[in-house]
Amino acid sequence: MHLSASFIALLATVVLPAAATPILYDGRAPLTYTETDINVPKAPYVYVVKGYGVNATEYVDFKKVLPPTPLWYKPSGPLGLIPKPIEQTIHIKIDNSSVFIPGGNPANAQYGFRRTEIISQNDKALLEVGTTVFHFSIAKDDLQPLNLKHEYQIVFIEPNDGTHVFGVRVGSNFAAPRQKKLPTPNANNLEVVDHAWNVIYSVPFSSLTWHNFAVQVDWDKRTLGVFASKGANPLKKVTGLVPNLTTKPGADGQGDFHIGVLKLPLANPKDTLEQQGDVVHRGIQEGTTEGLYYSGVFVEAITGGVSTGYGKTIPPIA
Repeated sequence: MHLSASFIALLATVVLPAAATPILYDGRAPLTYTETDINVPKAPYVYVVKGYGVNATEYVDFKKVLPPTPLWYKPSGPLGLIPKPIEQTIHIKIDNSSVFIPGGNPANAQYGFRRTEIISQNDKALLEVGTTVFHFSIAKDDLQPLNLKHEYQIVFIEPNDGTHVFGVRVGSNFAAPRQKKLPTPNANNLEVVDHAWNVIYSVPFSSLTWHNFAVQVDWDKRTLGVFASKGANPLKKVTGLVPNLTTKPGADGQGDFHIGVLKLPLANPKDTLEQQGDVVHRGIQEGTTEGLYYSGVFVEAITGGVSTGYGKTIPPIA
């Protein structure tokens, strides 16, 4: 991936900060952040969901293979004409060892899943009241591709009941695991879904580019709205306000903000229908190494509008 002439020209017109509205949480990996830091983990991250008994660096790295999304670069150099990143790209992968064991108790082992996720924040009292906007960018790892016969949940806010306030998924929806032909026709789409798993925005998952998102969450009225763009293009509104009323009101509807790769299994035809529905503990996994890239992770208030990139804002979805 390279920085296009049009991107550099666009950046050259910008003399504002990389984001122009109050940032409540900045989950963009600092340039000084190391793989040793993620093993702790140190701020801005609070936990890594991963295979048991191994360091997070088995699954998370900050190799300079792919520059971060250009939306949040800062102008630098003479006349501010040289774009400079303020973060590192995060690479997250899974393999056959990516079996999460809650509490370290083997009886709780999630053998149905393969998962590595960074919990980016859990300060719910600050970030999940009023109306807030969750930013993130996702790119393919074409050298360690996903198997689109499976469903992957790759961004979500998870309350204590295990549901998702909103989520982003890709692959073949596990709700139809016994379809004769996999992957399904829309398997290569990035789908933003609401709490009830309704698709509220969908876009093809292209290679060699960033897919940028911002999801507006009104925690009081329980609505969602989506902004999206591709590559170096600023974010724009791609939905109106969408009701999200199946979420629980108040503290029970708040949760942790996850980014990463959660791979659901394929249904095992030898299992009963009841067993096939136990996706956490049962099913078929190939054990291959698969990954995704992330950048541009932060949460903002809407006091000054919604950041679209290059220091610009637009009004929130109303």
